[in-house]
Amino acid sequence: MAGKFQDIGQRLRAYRLGKGLSADDIAERIGVSRAAVYRLEKGELVKIETIEKLAELLDVSLPSLMGIEVEYYNNAISFFERMRQLEEGATHVLGNFSPISFLLLSENYIDHLRVMLNESLRDVDPRWGGPQGYVEKLLGILRERREAAKKRRTPIVSIVGSRDLERFLRLGLIGRFDLPADIALERRRAAREEIERFIHLMQNAPIGVQIGVVVDMPPTQTFQVFEINDRPAVTLSPYRLGDQPNICSGIAMATSAPEAVRLFKHTIGGLWEVAHKGEAGARILRTLIEKTPP
Repeated sequence: MAGKFQDIGQRLRAYRLGKGLSADDIAERIGVSRAAVYRLEKGELVKIETIEKLAELLDVSLPSLMGIEVEYYNNAISFFERMRQLEEGATHVLGNFSPISFLLLSENYIDHLRVMLNESLRDVDPRWGGPQGYVEKLLGILRERREAAKKRRTPIVSIVGSRDLERFLRLGLIGRFDLPADIALERRRAAREEIERFIHLMQNAPIGVQIGVVVDMPPTQTFQVFEINDRPAVTLSPYRLGDQPNICSGIAMATSAPEAVRLFKHTIGGLWEVAHKGEAGARILRTLIEKTPP
């Protein structure tokens, strides 16, 4: 039961961050102390009346907040915070990515991502301080994910599609298309460096990292399965952190429903069976680089 309340607290934090609300804001609006809000987020016992007030304030359904059915996230900040929480407790992470898992990209990538996101964003809820404020809040969560992943060394199984990687190489690290030719060239070179890093990972197979390249088109959904002891979970996301990133449009979902976990694990297993691994996968990526103009 303690784990159940801890999960509610984690979802509460994710939804709160997505709304741009502080603990003080929550406390004032539902009539409790700030300390009480922090205790709720840490997983202390919650009255159903309090949960109902929180669900109404955060504009989410009661089942979503309690994790009874499917959790829905209509902004990237909430969703990536929820992913950070799931990764924190995961013993394995299995995923189909477009084009590459953010956790496997280079240390420099977050700086590239900042530029791409600022290029792509136009209008954002003003409570974030405009697009730049929204981007910096999101990047803060992504940095936390990277640092935690490095410390835990959680095993990652990553499925990537050759067509997605080819698009990544041809377009480069861009947020929009109308860039000057010299800038576009620079961005394609940056994308090439990321793929070369990926080749290195495939050839050297660091402990805990398994990568498979699917030549035929893999599922277009970005999804992950988190193995978390007896509470595995699945996430599906429209948000993209690769070329032409998207952090504003779409609804992401998370669920621990046994059927969903089973079906997505089965899908990953099927893709892994046909994927090219190790040196075979690396050769496919080298061929993509050779046939793609700089």
